[in-house]
Amino acid sequence: MRATLTRRITFSAAHRYRRPEWDDARNAATFGACAHPNWHGHTYQCDVTVGGEIDPLTGFSADLGALDAALKTRVMDVLDHRNLVLDVPAFNEGQLIPTSENVAWWIAREVQDALGPSTRVLRVRVAEEPGLWAEVEPS
Repeated sequence: MRATLTRRITFSAAHRYRRPEWDDARNAATFGACAHPNWHGHTYQCDVTVGGEIDPLTGFSADLGALDAALKTRVMDVLDHRNLVLDVPAFNEGQLIPTSENVAWWIAREVQDALGPSTRVLRVRVAEEPGLWAEVEPS
């Protein structure tokens, strides 16, 4: 029997959307207020869902301690109270634009790498605000 386990975390970070090869007018036309040169921030809410077969001895489908450790070291320690573009190499200018979609994808990759093959990351949901979120389902 398979089951899922979801942990919710909250972190705060600043960012802006910008393609360095575009001029300011094109960035503003494409990304609107998200291209503001002085950044803007969010208190993100992130749900990471993992899963697998339920171990008949423990009743667990995933190691919650390992998930919590991965979220702390790979996500919170890297993203919380940071400027995503300036402080996180994956989102440096010219790399990934720090959209909710890309942040969710990056979190999924980081957590999966930390957990190894025994537990699968099934879904990551990143919300910038209560009415706006992105979800990725890594394959």
